[in-house]
This record gives sequence, structure tokens and C-alpha cells, in this order.
Amino acid sequence: MELIQKYFTDFSDKQIAQFAALKDLYVNWNEKINVISRKDMTNFYEHHVLHSLAIAAKFEFTKDMQVMDLGCGGGFPGIPLAIMFPETKFHLVDSINKKLKVAAEIATAIGLQNLTTQHIRAEDIKNRKFDVVVSRAVAPLKDLWYWTKPLIQKSKTTSAGVPNGLICLKGGDLAVEIFESGCKPMVWEIEKIFSQNFFTEKYLLYIPFR
Repeated sequence: MELIQKYFTDFSDKQIAQFAALKDLYVNWNEKINVISRKDMTNFYEHHVLHSLAIAAKFEFTKDMQVMDLGCGGGFPGIPLAIMFPETKFHLVDSINKKLKVAAEIATAIGLQNLTTQHIRAEDIKNRKFDVVVSRAVAPLKDLWYWTKPLIQKSKTTSAGVPNGLICLKGGDLAVEIFESGCKPMVWEIEKIFSQNFFTEKYLLYIPFR
């Protein structure tokens, strides 16, 4: 928890308590349903919570914005972002129901009122649009953009004045993946946002939907 507060300081007491509760909840759930590599638990806040919050370091989500977490797994980046932005509405989607159950139970346990979950594939979502789609290491950028483009409404901009779009967390050499996607994303090196060795060759990508 101290690591989170090294980079983010403007938390309410409720937010601090919610972040602090996450590790024990995930440890307990992980014993029943394996949603996080057990070797990662030692570095839980760095590898999962802080990594998710790289999005919050560059983007401000505001009241009543609709954000979908595509392929949320056990709840990342959606749950940390829902704690960070309590007035934003988050909808967590995954095709694996047992992982989604963990995310839903943890959200309930920490009292998140701004988060819903749905067991569905992104391409099967109909008649619903979002301001932003977020994702962490789910699929190649080409596929992510194909799935999410129909789900993004283009009538709004975020409070920072940037258009709605896809924000994703990825790692490794992305040159071929970006080329094959046909997109021209904005790219940030996360190691320049958070000075932790873990974030070497990890990136934050943003594709606006105009």
C-alpha cells in the first residue's frame, strides 16, 4: 500500500482502506480460484495495482463516464481504477466466469458501488456504448481495436480534453504488433511514470476514437 501512496497521495480514508484490503482478499480467493500467479503475490501492489494505475497517471475519468474493462480476469485494471475514480461507472467483462466471480466478490467486499460485471465476450455486447475501453495484456492490439471500436461512443471527450478511445497496458517489443494493427497509438513507457524496475519494457497505449 505504501508503494501506491508513493505515486498517488490524494486519497480519501475510504479509498485507502479499499486499496489496503485488496491483497488479503486476493490471497484468500486465490486459494480457491487461481486468478493471479502465486509468485506474484509478494509483489501484488506493484505488479497488479500500481500497474493498473498507470492509466490513472495519464487519464482522468470523471463523473458518470462509462468505462469498460475488456478481459478483466480477476479485476485488473478495473478494480483499482474503480477505487481511484469512485464517480466513474466501470463495467468489467470477461469470457471466463470463475475469474469474473472473484472480481465481483472483491468489489462487493470493499464496497465498490460504481462497478458491474458481465460474463460475455466483447463481440457479443449489443446496444451499449462506452466512453473508454481499458484492457491489460488481453490480446494483440489489432484484435483489441477490432473488438472495442464498435463499443466506443465518439460524442464525448474526457475531462482532459482527449477523445474517447481504447487505453491498454502491454509489454515487450510492440513494433510489429502496432504495425499489424494499422493503428497509430500514443505510447508511454511506464518506467518513466513509475521508477520501478518491474516496469521496464511495459507500456501504456492509447488509441483515440474520433
